[in-house]
Amino acid sequence: MLKTLLVIAVGFLPSLISLWVIHKTYLRSRLRLRQAAMNFSSVQGGQNVRSVEGDRYYLEGVGYLIGDISCKFNARSGYIRCAVNPDGPCNGCRHYEPKKLADSKEKA
Repeated sequence: MLKTLLVIAVGFLPSLISLWVIHKTYLRSRLRLRQAAMNFSSVQGGQNVRSVEGDRYYLEGVGYLIGDISCKFNARSGYIRCAVNPDGPCNGCRHYEPKKLADSKEKA
């Protein structure tokens, strides 16, 4: 009877050790993610202090857009201005190109 219990205990021992290691790894990874999130938010805190109210436009049916909406590179988004200069101001941008309208095609 004692030998049977010993065999069962030895059989369950690797599973229990494995579950313990998995639990420790899970706790360690949660701690690292929490620390990374705290560090990231403190680093990003000073970078996202930009005013978008000055170049924010509302377009009916689309919503709010930021940046110069007449520029060819405008992202047509409420979060980034354009593909070339996503954070920078549109005033005096060296990459500015006016959009070509469908009505202004040259007729031959």
